[in-house]
Formats: sequence, C-alpha cells, structure tokens
Amino acid sequence: MKGNEIRERFLKYFADRGHAVVESSSLVPHDDPTLLFTNAGMVQFKKVFIGEEQRDPLRATTSQRCVRAGGKHNDLENVGHTARHHTFFEMLGNFSFGDYFKKDAISYAWEFLTGELGLDPEQLWVSVYRDDDDAFKLWEQIEELPKGRIVRLGEADNFWAMGDTGPCGPCSEIHIDQGPEHGCDRPDCAVGCDCDRFLELWNLVFMQYNRDESGTMTPLPKPSIDTGMGLERVAAVLQGKYNNFDCDLFTPLIDHIAHLSGRPYEKNKADDVAMRVIADHARATTFLVADGVLPSNEGRGYVLRRIMRRAIRFGRSLGLSSFFPGVCELVIEMMAEAYPHLLDARGLLAKVVTNEEARFGETLDNGLAMLSKEIRRLQQEQGGDACIDGAFIFKLYDTYGFPVDIVRDVALEQNIAFDEAGFKQAMDEQRRQSRKSWKGTDVDHLDAGVLALLEQGKQTEFTGYSTRNERSVVDGIINQAGALVREAGPGERVRLFCPRTPFYAESGGQVGDQGVISWDHGRFQVEQTIAPADGLVLHEGILEEGRLQSGQPVVLEVAENQRIATELNHTATHLLQAAMKQILGDHVKQAGSLVNSDRLRFDFTHFSPVTPAEITAIEELVNKEIRRNISLETNLLSRDQAVAEGATALFGEKYGDEVRVVTIGDFSKELCGGTHTASTGTIGLFKIVSESGVAAGVRRIEAVTGPAAVAWVQELARRADEVAGLLSGPFAEAPQKITALLKKQKELEKELAALAASQAMSGLDQLIGSAVEIAGVKVINGQVQLDSPKTLREVGDKVRDAMGSGIAVLGGEINGKAALLALVSKDLTGRVKAGQLVARVAAIVGGKGGGRPDMAQAGGSMPDKLPEAIKAVPQIVSELLGAD
Repeated sequence: MKGNEIRERFLKYFADRGHAVVESSSLVPHDDPTLLFTNAGMVQFKKVFIGEEQRDPLRATTSQRCVRAGGKHNDLENVGHTARHHTFFEMLGNFSFGDYFKKDAISYAWEFLTGELGLDPEQLWVSVYRDDDDAFKLWEQIEELPKGRIVRLGEADNFWAMGDTGPCGPCSEIHIDQGPEHGCDRPDCAVGCDCDRFLELWNLVFMQYNRDESGTMTPLPKPSIDTGMGLERVAAVLQGKYNNFDCDLFTPLIDHIAHLSGRPYEKNKADDVAMRVIADHARATTFLVADGVLPSNEGRGYVLRRIMRRAIRFGRSLGLSSFFPGVCELVIEMMAEAYPHLLDARGLLAKVVTNEEARFGETLDNGLAMLSKEIRRLQQEQGGDACIDGAFIFKLYDTYGFPVDIVRDVALEQNIAFDEAGFKQAMDEQRRQSRKSWKGTDVDHLDAGVLALLEQGKQTEFTGYSTRNERSVVDGIINQAGALVREAGPGERVRLFCPRTPFYAESGGQVGDQGVISWDHGRFQVEQTIAPADGLVLHEGILEEGRLQSGQPVVLEVAENQRIATELNHTATHLLQAAMKQILGDHVKQAGSLVNSDRLRFDFTHFSPVTPAEITAIEELVNKEIRRNISLETNLLSRDQAVAEGATALFGEKYGDEVRVVTIGDFSKELCGGTHTASTGTIGLFKIVSESGVAAGVRRIEAVTGPAAVAWVQELARRADEVAGLLSGPFAEAPQKITALLKKQKELEKELAALAASQAMSGLDQLIGSAVEIAGVKVINGQVQLDSPKTLREVGDKVRDAMGSGIAVLGGEINGKAALLALVSKDLTGRVKAGQLVARVAAIVGGKGGGRPDMAQAGGSMPDKLPEAIKAVPQIVSELLGAD
C-alpha cells in the first residue's frame, strides 16, 4: 500500500466516523511563540485542549506536516544515519475534544490497523501506563489481540503532558514486532526496549487530567483524545521495509539522486547516508519555503539554511552540483496532490534553492578542501587520537563562512574527534572582541571583502548632516561569507559600499541608520549601517527585490522618523551630561552610551546611587534648556583648539587632527560626529525612567524624549488611576493605604507561620512513634507540612531532642520545591554521615545537598517524588550501615 493511499484511507476512515477532516496547519505555528516549527498534529488544536477555544464538531482528523529540526525537538544530526529520524514527516492523527474517550480511541485504532491496513494481529503489542487499569481492561476486550501482549510501562514511556502544568494523561502505544533479527539479542528484550525490534506505530493519548503547579492532578470535566501515527513509519511497515527511507515516499527521490550521481543505492554506506540526507532535506526545504520560511541567519530561516546547506554538502560528497533545485521540484510532483499549496510556491522555491546552492558552492568547495587537508595532517601526526581543533573549526566558520554542522558531519564520517568546546570558546572570544572599538589600522580581524575595499582605497563621503537622501552608486558588494562579489540576488543578505551616503554609521553610542537603497526594479532594505574601518561605511541588510550588480546607480533614503527620534535622544544626551556635571560635580565622566530612536542610555562615573532629589534636579535643568529652544552650532576645529575651548570628548571615540564640535549655547560643548536636532525645543520633553549601577563606580541612567516621553508619562498616569481604583480612593492617599495593607499582610503571615508550625508539631508524637529499628539503630522518616525552611529546622530540633540516639530524615514541600533535613545523633556519626544520607535521598527528588555529619539539608525540583524519597530512607540507611 502506497503512502498516498494510506493517508487517504486514514482520513476517510475517520471522516466516515464523524470526524471533520481538517487541513494541515502551516509549519510556522500560528500564535504560539513557544514553538519554532509545528512538530505534532495537536499543535493547531492546542487552544482547544486547554479550553481557550471551542470546536464544532468535537471530532477531527488530520495529516499534519511536521518539522523537527530546531529547539527541543531536533533530529537534524541523526538524519541519514538512522532508519527513522527525519526533519520533515507527516503525522496522521484523530482527535476528540470532550466527545469519545478511551474505548472508541482504542477500537478505532485497532480496527484501522488490522482491518483497513491488514496488519497481522500476531505481530502487534500494546503498552499502557502502569496505573491505567481502564486502558488495560479495554485492550483485554480486543479478542484478536493475542493474550499476554499488553505491557505496563512507566511515566517516561506512557504518560504525556503538554507542559509542567496543564492537560496531561496516560497514553497507550501500539507496537509491531519486526522480528528478533532487528533486536538487541538481550534475553530481556521486550516492548519498551531501546532496540528496533518492537517499533511504535501509533500513540493514543488519553488527556484526562489537569496538573497544577504543585503537581496535583485533577480529572478534566471533558477528557479528550490526541493520537499520532507517523505516515513514513507505517508506510515502511506495510511495504515490508525496515528503513523508512526504503518506502515509496522516499524511493523516487533516492532513485533520482542515485541517477544524477551515477552511484547505486545500497552499495556504499557513506553514499547511502548522503542520498537519505538529501531526500529528507529536500522534503523539509520544499515545505518550509512553501510555508513562507526563507533562509537567513536567525530563527526559522537559520534552521532552513542549515538544512539546505547540509543537503548541498552531502551532494558534493556524491560529486553533485546545481542539483538541489531538481530534487525539490520532484518533491512537489510527488506531494502536490495531497498539498496543493506547493504548486503556488514552485517559482519561489526554484529561486531560493538555486540562489542558496550557488552562494554556498564556492564556500563549500574551498572549505572542504581545507578540512580534508587538515584531517590528513592530523591523522598522520596523531593517529587514532586525532581531533579537529576548535580554533581551526572557528577559522573555517569565521573567515570562510563554512558551517560548523558540516565539520561535525565530516568528523563523524572520518571517525575523528571534534573539539566543540574549543570552537565555542573561540566564538565567545570573538563576541567579546566585536564589542570593542576597532577603528584605524587594526585590520587583522576584518573579513576578505572589507580588506579588498580598503586595499582599493575605498572611502565614504558622509552627506547625512545636511540631507537624508542621496544619489550614489554601489561600488562594492560583500556576501555573508565575507567575500567581495559582483552581484547579489533576491533574498540575499549582503553589505553594500557606496562612495556617498546619507546613512550614519554606528559610532560614539549612536546606532547606525536604517532605510532603503533603491534602483529601477530593485530595492535593498538597510537594517544597519556600520563603519568596519575608519572612513569606510557599509550598509547591511537584505535584497528584497530585483538583482543588484556592482556599478548600479542607486538612491539612498534614510528612514526619516527613526533618524529624527534618534537625533532628539542624541541631543538630549549632551544636555544630560552637562546637567549632571552641574548637579553631581565635575567628576562625572561618560563611561558608555547608547542612543537610538526609542531611548537613550548614559553610563557615567559616580561614587553612589543618584538620589531621587538629584534625579529631579537633573530633569528640571535639562527641560529648562529644552524650553529655551537653543539652536545648535557645529564647527570643525583642530583637536587642540576644541579641547582648549572646553569641549568634552565622547567615550570610545577616536579623533583625527580635525574634529567636529557640537555647541548648545553656553550650556554644552562636546566633540561629536553624530547627528542632532536643529534646536533643543524640538526635543519637547525629557524624562529619566531608570537609574542603576552597572559596575564599581559606574552608574547608568536611561531616559526617553519627545513623543516617547509623553507616552511614558501618560502610561504612568493611567497606572496611577488604576491603583487609585483598586484602593477605592484618590491616588494621593495610595502610600498610606498601601502601608496599612503591607502591615496587615505581615501580621497575617506571622499568624500563618505560627499555625503551620503548630500543625507540624501536632503529629510529632506519631512521627517519633513510627520509628523502625535497623541494625540496632532507631530510624525515623516522615513528611511534614511546611511553610518555610525555618519550620523544618524547628521540627527537626524537636525530633532530635525526642529520639535520643538515632537517625531521622524529614521532608516537605516549600514553594513548589522539595525540602529535606537529615539528623544523625552524635554517637552514630562514625557510622552514618548526615550529608551522605541526605544526598542519597535528595537524588530521588532531583536535587542535592550537604552539611555537618550530624545535620544536613537538601532541596529538590520534584516535590511530587517526596513520598517515594521518604519511603526509601530505611533502605538507604540499611545500605549505609551495611557499608559500615
């Protein structure tokens, strides 16, 4: 039975039983920021399951396209090497939203597998959650299921939860025995074993509980059903194949790749892995692009780029180039009947895949040659201990744009170690260095494209002081690999050099401009403007429309609203520094700054927090200068003359012999290359929103200006009104009322603590009376009600005083965490250490601890395991005494 037929039969089977056939949702989850990609059939119904949405009818069935290649569920590195890992797959599912439950779900699944698909019941096994007697009994009622085929498994295998809290429940899985030849040959091999003999086909989730933050599960008023069965997996089983890649959903793709490469499938392990990777990644690429994901350097686009480049690299190992678009086109031909939206993306897909393969090709070939040479050297010099050094991996990545994933894949193929820790260390060092100012002649770290422009003598004339629009020409294009290229295509992220630009490059704390560079039939979105070397400005961004070649005349337009807002904040920063010198003293020096369109941030040297009164005085002085509406003056002076006239230099800025001086009346004079508003009045309003410490002797002020400051004040007023409403009185009375409420709260907390301590002490006699004797030692173990660690210690003191010679372990839950206390009387510390004992018990609740030989404390993240941990105390004490 072919994959397409299985999909059709599945949907029809459930449609005939009252289920609405729901179209597969996008691979980009709608309104769910917790997921990178849709990775299961229930994702589009998540809000229905948690009660935020209603559905009619209450039954649904889908064949959901899924991707697992990023975040928590990431199968990327395993694809090609195993029989069943995929980045893209289809999940067949049926769902009940408070309609039918376990009986029908089990009946439907069994009937479909054995009746519709014709699987032999003699090959099938079933697992249920260890405490789910209902499911066990329902499966026992299936006459065709051979006796003894129902297995109880634990929470890790047969219990499903949407998260730490929320809907959850036991699940039942249907497995097929693929035969001992696919097993591990262990005598205890059975359902639940990690080997491939017992293959899970279908998971039936019985969503019947809601778990709260304490771990308590309460029955849902309307239990639901969520099931999932991988189409590729069941297709392989029905077609008598052990490996998913050998079913008809993949074989046309693999046959096509084998034909292109001239290499037979299933003759060489390395070639087989390559063909499987390409087939799988072509499916993922096709569906991701069709759902609007494009290759980029962040988020979903970055995952797509990794998938595409991994496929292209494995193509190179088969001797292929310019092949990936054809494989993706075949995916459309195979899948368009079930997913018609693929046809609409055909043109876009061809362009995206072609451009990515062309861009990556040269980088890949050069990188592979260097990597192969390095591996040969290492194997000759180090033999079996050879390891690819992290610094070399970083060099490939940083200098040549060679992906780390591919180095890892090659290392695996060559059976050579991979220094991932060293690579991460080099990456961290680069990030630290990139934050430093690096203008001038220090060009060791610059990529090849920037060095090429500098060697050609390229310099930028900045015209942005007088205009926000400029005509120029593109005289340099640098791609993501850092190479200087002649042209770029749609969707590519590049850096552009133009001899004249109105775009301000990030410097002196002011962020770089954003905007648009356009030409006939073309548009480039500038996301950032930088100056990697003195006098050289580059425009970073994405080519949104058309193709761009070096020499193209263009129009450069700065985003006006952002520039104006940034200028307001920059001028306000000058006013702020001058005001702080007057209010706080001349010792105030700038230690860093950030000026963008949203806010300003100013770091300065000062010996103590700025008081509220000082903040008020600074604000008043700055706003006074704003109301004066002083015109700004800019002059070019020699550096010595500017300093002689009292101009203040900006942090982190390097100056030449001639400097630009910005003067604001008699209030401020600074060396500054940034852009400013024409007069202070346009700032409108200045408001400090926070003051904090960032390092020893360094403070930070953040502020807003203009419309942002007005919005901040309005929001403050709205919140004041809200507080007044909650307190049932005017806002002026809020401090007194809140003080009274806090006083009352403290009184109630004291009463509650006293009550909790009383309750904990009330069962003390019973706890001590429950002591057991182990090897002549009295052992007390018990769980007590707690409100604080103090209560646990107080109860412990009472137990220690009452028990005399002995050992005690007490436990309880505090704020959703497990708390443990171990006590060992002085005469027994030579035999059992309290720290050793509490560490063993704490491991059960997911924690650790320690302390003195006679008393030790511990905590844990799993308070639901406390009963198990307390129950284990006698056995642990017995083992410790036995060791003695």
